[in-house]
Amino acid sequence: MRNPSIPNLSFWQIINMNVGFFGIQYSFGLQQTAINPLYTFLHAKPEELPLLNLAGPMTGLLVQPIIGAMSDRTWHPRWGRRKPYFLIGAIMCSLALFAFPFSKALWMAVGLLWILDAGNNTAMEPYRAFIADKLPPAQRALGFLTQSFFTGLGITLANLSLFFFQRWISGETTTEDGRSGIPYWVFGSFFFGAICSIGSVVWSTSRTPEIPPGEEELKAMRARPGGLFAPFTEIGAAIRDMPSVLWQLALVYLFQWYAMFCYWQYISHSIAWSVWRTTSESDPALYQEAVGWTGLVNGFYNIVTFLSAFGLVWMARKYSAKLVHVVCLGLAAAALLILPGIENKYLLFPPMIGFGIAWASMMGIPYIMIVSAIPRQRYGVYMGIVNMMIVIPMILQTLTFGYVYEHFLSGDPGSVMHFAGVLLLLAALATLRIRVRESADTETSVMSSGH
Repeated sequence: MRNPSIPNLSFWQIINMNVGFFGIQYSFGLQQTAINPLYTFLHAKPEELPLLNLAGPMTGLLVQPIIGAMSDRTWHPRWGRRKPYFLIGAIMCSLALFAFPFSKALWMAVGLLWILDAGNNTAMEPYRAFIADKLPPAQRALGFLTQSFFTGLGITLANLSLFFFQRWISGETTTEDGRSGIPYWVFGSFFFGAICSIGSVVWSTSRTPEIPPGEEELKAMRARPGGLFAPFTEIGAAIRDMPSVLWQLALVYLFQWYAMFCYWQYISHSIAWSVWRTTSESDPALYQEAVGWTGLVNGFYNIVTFLSAFGLVWMARKYSAKLVHVVCLGLAAAALLILPGIENKYLLFPPMIGFGIAWASMMGIPYIMIVSAIPRQRYGVYMGIVNMMIVIPMILQTLTFGYVYEHFLSGDPGSVMHFAGVLLLLAALATLRIRVRESADTETSVMSSGH
């Protein structure tokens, strides 16, 4: 039965509450597609890229569970519970995006990535809990997959901005040692991202009131032990009490997110070699062209993401969230196994249809699967723990993949795509292990706790 204290929202109210996710994901899209080429413009070597991306998973591991636990304990009559964290994170993102193109050395770009990721994680983690707070069970599938829609839209515009600004703005900066540095077209993409990040979050926070906690919930919040280490204690307790469905999801995420980090780091190098037969070192100008085209390819799969997101709501209701995610991971695996063999740049797009559908599933379906197993008063901390399951594979990737790339894949970026495709197939098989049941109050399939 629907909780009468949580009213149904209209479709446009759900859209308004998630507009802020657009700006957060525009920032994330630049991080996916532009940061590794930007490192390359500052003369990083391909085998150094995994370690240079350590900021993302490390800040996610540290920031998201802590912010989740803190937001569970937060309530202010004016500012609410989750919204203060959206705003603080968006401000950090905007400042970092504005400063990024001014990097004169690799160390400066790496430092700004840590700030950018800390801001992204501060804003993004409470957004997952915000959906669970605001929507009754029957509308949560729509809420989470609306976030997938805005994920696709934000990342699409971020990727397309790389392609279009490259054609409008010429010239480049110089590094501290006098060599060529970051092209001027990067400034346009990052400045626009800074505006989107803060503007969209302000829109959502100003138009979406939070539901005040009841008297019993307020008493429980006040009764929780305070102090500097209270969030860490709560994270530890939540992990001890964690439903088995989350442990099952952790195995899926081990393969899924290791694979995705491989893709984002090496896709521009793979396309540069398969289509243009060049590398970042042999012909930097031609590599820039490959980076721009990679932006189009990534933008295309994110167009598919936002076009398919609402269709996945129907699919999850009709067939089960588990089956939808298995099929989507298979589509993504097939795309990455095919991609390195394509030499015509226009033929890169068809495989990315399946990849885009899979990305919509990754950003929404797992949250549908687990939310019913999570206690309401712990939404924030458990959404942070789910993010730990995402970033721990990414940390493993940053620490291990440089060695794998050099010694097992012979420094071939195309082999990286094949490697990632196999990992996604393993993720699909691991998803089959998750136990599911039909839940009468959600109008969709959700995961049981395994008991």
